[in-house]
Amino acid sequence: MNQNLSRPILAGYLCAIAATMFWSGNFIIARELNDSIAPVSLAFGRWLVAVLALFPFAIRSLLREWASVKENLAYLAITAFTGVTLFNTLLYMGGQTTGALNLSLISITSPIFMVIFARIFYGESLTVYKVAGIFLVAAGVIALITRGQFSRLLNLAFSIGDVWMLTGAMIFAIYSILVIKKPRQLGMWAFQLSTFILGLIFLLPLLAWEVAVAGPSHFHAGAIYSILYLGIFASLFSFVLWNQSILLIGVSKTGMVYYTLPIFSGVMAWYFLNEAIGLLHLGSGVLIVSGIVLANYGKK
Repeated sequence: MNQNLSRPILAGYLCAIAATMFWSGNFIIARELNDSIAPVSLAFGRWLVAVLALFPFAIRSLLREWASVKENLAYLAITAFTGVTLFNTLLYMGGQTTGALNLSLISITSPIFMVIFARIFYGESLTVYKVAGIFLVAAGVIALITRGQFSRLLNLAFSIGDVWMLTGAMIFAIYSILVIKKPRQLGMWAFQLSTFILGLIFLLPLLAWEVAVAGPSHFHAGAIYSILYLGIFASLFSFVLWNQSILLIGVSKTGMVYYTLPIFSGVMAWYFLNEAIGLLHLGSGVLIVSGIVLANYGKK
C-alpha cells in the first residue's frame, strides 16, 4: 500500500480508537449519576461544558465561515439534533429504567446500523469479511457482558429504557452517516461549534419540561467533576476525533472500532473501580479485535 495513502488511514483508525476510549468513561459516569441527576439535565450540563471549552478555539473559524453556516443551516440543525440533542439524552433516559446488561447489548447495534445505512444511502460495499467480522465482534461483546453465560440472554426482561437505548443506537448511526455529507467549505471547528450550540439550544425546551415535572437536579462536587469530563473528553474531544475518523476512513470502518468500547470500559472499571479482569475478558477482547480486523480486511 502506498505510504502516503496509509498515513490518513492510520490516522483515521487512531482517531476512532481515541474517541472510543474517551466514550468508555461515559458509561461509568452515567451509571454513577443516574440516581442524582435527571437525564436531560445531565445532557445539558455536558454540552454546555463542551460549548464553553470549544468556543475560544473555534469562534474565529465560525465567524470566518458564517456564510457557509447560514447556507447549510438545515443540514447543521438536523446533524445537531441527532448527534447532540437526542443521542446521549436517550442513553441517559434508558439508564433510568433498564439494567446495564440490556444497555450494553443494545448499544452494540449502533455499528450494525451504520453499516446498513452506509450500504443503503451511500452504496458502501458489504463484503463477506465485513459480515463475518460483525458477527465475530458481536459474539465477543455478548460473551463479555454475559460473562460467558449465554443463557442469561433468555432471561432478559425488556422495558421502556431498552426502547430508548435502541432508538439512541439508531440515532447515533444516522448522525455518523450525516457527517459524511459535511460541506467541504465548512471546516471541522466551525462545524463542531455550530452543531454543539444548535444541539444545546434544542435541549432547552426539554430541560424546561424536565425541571417543571421533576424539579431541578442537585449538582454535588463529584457530579460537577464528572460533567467536566463528559463535556471536555466524552463530548468535545470524542466527537471531533470521531468525525475526523469518518472523513478519513468512512463510516463503516469507523463504526467497527466502536466495538472496542467494552474493552476500554473494562480496563477503566478495573483501574478506577477495582473490578477484576479474567480470562473471559481477555478472550472476549481477542474476539472483538479479530472481528474488527476481519471486517476491515480488503484485497489490495
